[in-house]
Amino acid sequence: MTSASPLADRLDGVLFFPVTTYAPDGEVDLDAYRAHVRRGVEAGAGAVFACCGTGEFHALTPEEFTACVGAAVEETAGRVPVLAAAGYGTALAVRFARLARECGADGLLAMPPYLVNAGQQGLLRHYRALAAATELPVIVYQRDNAVFTPETVVALARTPGVIGLKDGLGDLDLLQRIMSAVRTEAAGSRFLYFNGLPTAELTGPAYLGLGVRLYSSAVFAFAPEIALAFHRALTTGDRATVDRLTDGFYRPLVELRNQGHGYAVSLIKAGVGLRGPDAGEVRPPLAPPDPRHVEELRALLDHGLTLLPDGGGDGSGAPVDGDRA
Repeated sequence: MTSASPLADRLDGVLFFPVTTYAPDGEVDLDAYRAHVRRGVEAGAGAVFACCGTGEFHALTPEEFTACVGAAVEETAGRVPVLAAAGYGTALAVRFARLARECGADGLLAMPPYLVNAGQQGLLRHYRALAAATELPVIVYQRDNAVFTPETVVALARTPGVIGLKDGLGDLDLLQRIMSAVRTEAAGSRFLYFNGLPTAELTGPAYLGLGVRLYSSAVFAFAPEIALAFHRALTTGDRATVDRLTDGFYRPLVELRNQGHGYAVSLIKAGVGLRGPDAGEVRPPLAPPDPRHVEELRALLDHGLTLLPDGGGDGSGAPVDGDRA
């Protein structure tokens, strides 16, 4: 059985997945990235997940990955844990894991393997090799071509270094069976579960009903006030605020997100640009969102801020224009 990881005790609150900022020439803008990470930590992020899905891990070279993860570690200065992605085939995943360790990261989010649809034994071999490559604790991301049976997750929970499962599939029946199997067959391990669906707040109450409190918040990247207010309401049982933010902000945001391919990343990046710092465009094969949708996002953000218990931070019920620096 795996023993509890110190990282497990530090993962709490709203989990921040920063975008990767690019300059007009398309190169990584580290100054803007540092500012983005710093603002997120100062706003109250519970952890920083650098260069993951929202951070366009797929589009970064190893050198860019190293620069961004290193910058995130420096900007957080130990205040909150920093986790970084590791993915592609096993050899490259191990390489990224070792780069993250050299940068001082506290853990890894293991992305699905590249392209292949592997069987359960192959997936287990992949994640065990990744976990064995460094001492960094590993959270396995279930989605796309990495979907696990309860038996496989029990085996992962028994694997030294694997501390949790991030669920981006959304099959609550499967997740319940996974959690039950781990609870009864790997009882000696403390295994974490995360809601990893896009705009996870929309399904937050359902996951909380299963006992899953941790979730990734893309909204925190551009509207930390809204993300924090929702998290506070969800975890304290303030159903009125949960419903108000769901009806007035999160549901419309998901409907807007569904208007374009890749909007789970590109629309979030546009949101960051609306308030600063300028995050640049997404890299191919993603494409920037339609300008009309960016304007819809701007209006939705303004409205979302008025729905906060304090009316957007100034008690007036009006959007805070000064936040758009």
